[in-house]
Amino acid sequence: MTSSQAFKGFKPAFFKFFRELANNNNRPWFMENKPRYQHDVVLPMLAFIKAMQVPLAELAPRYRAIPKIMGGSMFRIYRDARYSHDKRPYKEHAAFHFRHEQGKDAHAPGYYLHLEPEKVYFGGGIWVPPAPKLTTIRETIMDSPSAWGQVKNNPKILQYGGIRGKGLKSAPRGIARDHPQIEDLRRKSFFVMHEVKPAVSGNADFVDLVAETYKDCEPMMDFICHALEIPF
Repeated sequence: MTSSQAFKGFKPAFFKFFRELANNNNRPWFMENKPRYQHDVVLPMLAFIKAMQVPLAELAPRYRAIPKIMGGSMFRIYRDARYSHDKRPYKEHAAFHFRHEQGKDAHAPGYYLHLEPEKVYFGGGIWVPPAPKLTTIRETIMDSPSAWGQVKNNPKILQYGGIRGKGLKSAPRGIARDHPQIEDLRRKSFFVMHEVKPAVSGNADFVDLVAETYKDCEPMMDFICHALEIPF
């Protein structure tokens, strides 16, 4: 399925599908409502990705907006429940990842958008990178404390609540627990997110708001790319 329609926003039908899915998260219901999913969810998602191509190319040309269901910027709705106690087959939200051209999966540097009936949030960063890359980011923070301080204290970053990401309970191996940057060195992910009410996403100009937030994430995204020795 491809979409040629212009993005007009994520309408109430989009969120209604996920609200009902949360109460009927099973294969029979999903298969019965799959035409709704394709029309009310997939089509506007593809249209959004296509609409993001130009602004993303202008603000971060190394990142890709690929309007494809498989192998593109959309996350699949199907959950991988093989190793989870939660056996629900479907995700109860929609999500996008506009990853760096050198990235192969969701653990690469990228820009993110998450939509569910109760909240919508978007921003940029890197989510649980592999151990070697995480170590490299931590080492760069320690080697360049002034540059990192300028990133985390940048007003554009602080307006969204600063840099976030779950961390270790203790210091990483080989790093002192009283290191000046220990709060950030404990992190396993680094991201900045802007949360809004779902209604904000209901119009075409939502693309502009998302692009503006992605632009504000540039100081952190540039630092991460520098640490990983890839072009921003």
